[in-house]
Amino acid sequence: MRSLLTPGKLVLRLAAGLAVLAAVCAACAMVGSEHVCLSEALKGPGQAGGVNPDYEILVHIRLPRVALAAVVGAALACSGVVFQALLRNPLADPYILGISSGAGLGAMLAVIAGFNWTFLGRSPVGGFAFAGAMGTVWLVWWLGRLAGRGQMTGLLLAGVVVNAFLSAIILFLTSVARSEIVYSTIFWLMGNMTEGDFRVIWVAAGFVLAGIGVLYLLAGGLNALSFGEDDARSVGIEPARTRLVAFMAASAVTAVAVSLSGLIGFVGLVVPHSVRLVLGSDHRQLLPLSAVAGAAFLVGADTIARVVVAPAQLPVGVITAIVGGPLFLVLLVRSCRGAGGLR
Repeated sequence: MRSLLTPGKLVLRLAAGLAVLAAVCAACAMVGSEHVCLSEALKGPGQAGGVNPDYEILVHIRLPRVALAAVVGAALACSGVVFQALLRNPLADPYILGISSGAGLGAMLAVIAGFNWTFLGRSPVGGFAFAGAMGTVWLVWWLGRLAGRGQMTGLLLAGVVVNAFLSAIILFLTSVARSEIVYSTIFWLMGNMTEGDFRVIWVAAGFVLAGIGVLYLLAGGLNALSFGEDDARSVGIEPARTRLVAFMAASAVTAVAVSLSGLIGFVGLVVPHSVRLVLGSDHRQLLPLSAVAGAAFLVGADTIARVVVAPAQLPVGVITAIVGGPLFLVLLVRSCRGAGGLR
């Protein structure tokens, strides 16, 4: 039996997790197909119009990519924690409710339409992906309430149906689009970390941190809901309101993540279960520590993706799928045998 969580323990564990995350980010920023000398990079951008290649690679290419992976990993991991709690399903992750297909459809429509303008150095694909994801969230929530009177089972079934329908539309558009459009879109759909503008990353990080903050404020409510609605009401928690706010906040955080990086699966499945296995299911620590672990996990996965076949690069979604696929099968077998509940 795990010991009772105290504020001191939470702060200590979070500090340790952040220290590990900082070490992982620093190490991964130094790894790549091109060698970077840290001492040379620290000398700055160069003197008298010259270019310092070590500085340029580290500051303008690797650090933004590491920061982007950390933001996306934290968002997907926290969303996985919340969806598993709301659906009471250990196999749930941010994409089970059709968010991935909605984002993918939005991105594909932007590419097929030929939108080539940029804003802050970003193409409109990310914006259309965000709009598609949030539109899907609204549709799934509305269908879930219509079919299941707000119950999570109805929401889950609505998500599965919407996901299948939107996936079929994506396949249709893929089959009729030009070959170069198909290639670029499919690469994005597999998850791809690009060297982003720090301004965009900072804005995205602000949205993600705000969403995680809202979810953390709901941690006590999520703990209460795990014991049932009657027990939650007995301690002053309104189940319907808590579920609505948690669902919308987690979906918004996921939409921000997929608009930046494409569709990266299994982070919301692998990380929450790993943290839960080690530290327990108290959402007061499960949420922040999953965010830290998710950031470290995706930074490491993206580093592997960009060096394993260097100078070419793999989509990071391939690496997360290789890691998460076997775990998903294990959880599926346990669930079918009646031993896969949340603990």
